[in-house]
Formats: sequence, C-alpha cells, structure tokens
Amino acid sequence: MASAWACAFSLSGCATQQNTPSASPILGPASTGVPHVVTSVPPTRTLVRPEESEEPSKPQFPPQPVSNLPNSLGLTPLVRTQPIEASVTAPAQAPIDLWSRIRRNLSMNDVDDADRVAEWEHWYASRPDYIERMTRRAERYLFYVVEEIEKRKMPTELALLPFIESAFNPEAVSSAKAAGMWQFMPATGRTFDLTQNLFRDERRDVLESTRAALDYLEKLHRMFGDWHLALAAYNWGEGNVMRAIKKAQAIGNDPTYQGIRMPNETRHYVPKLQAVENLVRDPEKYGISLPMLPNHPFFDVVSIEKDIDVELAAELAQVDLGEFKALNPSLKYPIIFAEGNPKVLMPWENVTVFETNLQAWEGPLASWTAWVAPSNMKVSEIAKRVGMSELELRRINSIPAGRAVKAGSTLLVKRGKNAAENVSSKIAESGQLILQAEVRLRKARMKARSGETVALMARRVGVSADSLSEWNRLKPTHRLQKGQMLTVYLPVKPKATTAKKKKPSAKKKASQTAKNP
Repeated sequence: MASAWACAFSLSGCATQQNTPSASPILGPASTGVPHVVTSVPPTRTLVRPEESEEPSKPQFPPQPVSNLPNSLGLTPLVRTQPIEASVTAPAQAPIDLWSRIRRNLSMNDVDDADRVAEWEHWYASRPDYIERMTRRAERYLFYVVEEIEKRKMPTELALLPFIESAFNPEAVSSAKAAGMWQFMPATGRTFDLTQNLFRDERRDVLESTRAALDYLEKLHRMFGDWHLALAAYNWGEGNVMRAIKKAQAIGNDPTYQGIRMPNETRHYVPKLQAVENLVRDPEKYGISLPMLPNHPFFDVVSIEKDIDVELAAELAQVDLGEFKALNPSLKYPIIFAEGNPKVLMPWENVTVFETNLQAWEGPLASWTAWVAPSNMKVSEIAKRVGMSELELRRINSIPAGRAVKAGSTLLVKRGKNAAENVSSKIAESGQLILQAEVRLRKARMKARSGETVALMARRVGVSADSLSEWNRLKPTHRLQKGQMLTVYLPVKPKATTAKKKKPSAKKKASQTAKNP
C-alpha cells in the first residue's frame, strides 16, 4: 500500500517518477600544462557562521586534502595546513551535526492525520538505502537551505521539503515538466524571476531556486495564515486552495487543511513531510540511522570574469566533473559565460585551489562560443562555416535530424584560437534556438530587372535579402545591371500525386447494392 502511494505522487518528488536529463557532452580543448602551481596556500578565506551566543569560541577543523583526484593538467592538489579562521565564530554549544541544528528549530504544528503520517513513516523507515542516497545528495545543499530559512525565521521543517519534492535532486524533472530541487513549473519559475533561457535554467540553480521557493512559501503563508494550507498551495496551486476554502465555508466546513477537499496527492503531501520530520526528530525510534551531516558550508560562490569551459573549471578547482555539475545543474552547455552566469558553486575547500590555479593558467580558457545564424540555414551549411562536423554540431546543440535553423538562432560552436572576448550579455541572456523543418532547395539563375537592387530582387523572388546577398557575395544595397544573372536557391515543390480510387470489393458492392436497390 505504501509503495503504491509513493509511486502515485510524481509531482511530489517520488524518485521512481523522476526523469533526470543526462549531462551535456564535454568537448573541451586538449589540456596544456600550468607554468607554476602553488602547492600550499595559507587559509585566507573565512567561514561564516550564524551568531548564536555572546561568548563564541573558534571552531577547529583538522587539516584536510582538497582533492585526491588524478588530473590531466598536471596540477598539484593543495592542502590546508592550518585551522580555518571564522569571521563570525560559532558558540561553544553550537551543534556540529546539521540534524541537531534542524531539530532545535522545528516549530510547525503536527498535522492531524495520524494514519497517513504512520503510512509514510513506515514507507521511509523500510527503505534505509533510499534514505542514505537522498541524504548523501542533500549533503551538498542542506546547510545552505537551513541558513536561508533561519535568516527568514521560517520553520526548519521547510528545509526538508526538497526530500519530498525531488529527493534533493536539482536535476529532477517531473512528468508535468516541473524541474529542480524545489520542482518549479516553468510559469511559476518565471513569476519568481527564475531565468529559463537557451544556456541555463535557474529552476535547477541551487541558490536561485531556494530563494524563489522561500519567497513563494512566505507569500503563501501570508495568504492563508497557516503553514499546512501554504504547503497544500505549494503542491496544488494557490488558486485551487482558495477555491477549496470557499467551497468548505459554503457548506459549513472549517477552512483548514483537514476541512477542505483536495486531490489525493495533496492530501498526502503534508503527512509525507511530517513523516520525514518525525524520522529526523527521532531516528532511533524508527530503527534508522541518518548519515552525519556537518554543520558548516559545503560550497562557496565563485565569480567568473572570463568565459571558461566547464571541464577546465573543474580541473583547475581539482573537483570531479560530476561533482562540479551537481553543484551547478543550471548550466546546459559545456561552457560558463561570464556575462550570463557570472557565479558558480564549488566545494568550500576547493575555492582557493581554483583561484590559485586560474591565476597561474596561461592556456585558453574557453573552446566554445555563441554564433548567431544570419539567415535560415541547413545544419550542414552551418557546420562548414564554423569548422565543425554536422554530427558534432547537432549533438552539442540538441538539433534532431531533419531540422534546420531559422535566422537569428544562437548556436554553440567551436571558438577560434584568437577569440578571447566574452560572449555578450545580450546573447548570453536572450539567445534562442529556433528550428524548422529542413527544406530541400534547388539552385537557379535569375535575371535582374532594370533598376533593381539585391534587396528588391530578393523581395520579388521570395527570399531574404541577407540570403541573396550571401549567395552572390553582394551587399543588399548593391544596384544590379538589367539582365545581370544572380544565383538563387528556391524550395523544391513536392510533386503532386493523384490518389487512385480503389475498386470496391465484391462484398462491399453487394452491400452497396442492398442499401441502394
């Protein structure tokens, strides 16, 4: 029974219902050596902790290697050899375990639905492997979520909501196209200023999606004055909850979470969160063990000033590529555009490594750039122009076979050796890829009329001025001589086919005769 419920709720984060998109291929440049890499760096960065006492003491962390990963760049992993200094230090009694920090700020009322809560308690407690996987994934993000919730003085139960929504998977996509750790639908994401463009989707961005989710939850709590109703609205939609409240009031029912009618999925939503809260509050009671999560940041934010390949950024930071992508899941392509996504996340202890190795790096930073199609073009034509194979161009831009590119579309292409400038913010923020059915063209030669320019002739024959100019290497304003021959590519018209009438069978003839004697 519990398993059936679990798989029924695709929008509330059931892991078996999620479709996680595969990462974009990384086709970066061949690595070159670093002329000089510092092998140890003094701990100049700070770890910020919330003030919780007037008598703070400095936390002590043992020295730890930044990474033991092999790498192709010949970089030497850096090691912190001194304790991390804190600009705002933790108090003597501050919990070192993140679970303890969450427990002490649980403040929501328990939902009055013991049977459903017990059902979900059993479902989770009987799946320790699933809890382990979710928790290990949450380890990257949970500290940040708790920090943001505490800043807003919201109940820390809300920090557990991504367990319900997505199993803390920022790349999760539901069958209804909700995406990210907090499962934002496209329209709701845009309402809360989550950028969704060609190069990134901030519904998957850890920082931006958390900001938007907490903004939305605060708004819903102001609307309904009750966290259970706010959560129901987060799952079902505020308009639906408002209408359900009015219907309940019309028939004399209490306008509460228990008193309104709602879909089965939403009816189980808050009990499901309550069950996870109960397991966190007292795991021993349910015979489970929660992996230890340290109460300090997992990642830090790094500003990107120059376009850089994702693969190279991970290499310079000495971070596994999969880990780098897990912290930056909003990136859709193997390039970070400084003008479009100027901040990325890296494991806290690797930021100094990245900054040091980046300063020493003398090779090219980016092997990709953005290119805007000047006219409607076949992919094979674009591939020749930018010096790539058609297969690679289609793969990196996700262009299916049989589709061509419309004028003004932005594509990711190989960057020239001497191109060092950043892609403009206009392209990084507003670039779009528009596809159309590939049209077969036939080459023709056409005569210019008296007084025609290239642009006027293009209008007459039904092609774009840019295309006609490109085909003949002339400017659109170039005035043509009467009778001058220009090359034109026109669509091949499909041959008209005449449908042959099938002769009716003897059985059908007999039937028709019987109906029409």
